[in-house]
Amino acid sequence: KVYLLMHARELEDDAEEIKTLGIYSSEALADDAILRFRLLPGFSEYPDDFYVGEYELDEDDWTEGFFTPGDDD
Repeated sequence: KVYLLMHARELEDDAEEIKTLGIYSSEALADDAILRFRLLPGFSEYPDDFYVGEYELDEDDWTEGFFTPGDDD
């Protein structure tokens, strides 16, 4: 398993700004990284917008496909 650390915050126009910050070998290391990132400009203003996702290596994660609103079927 690996642990993907991201920071995601909502913008004024209902969009979302997502940053991938790192990939760690344990959840504890990802949590330690959050503490470091929270001290940095920008991240310190949005300290609760961090997300750690757990992923299996060599496994498909998104298997349903996707569509974009407004695309013709």
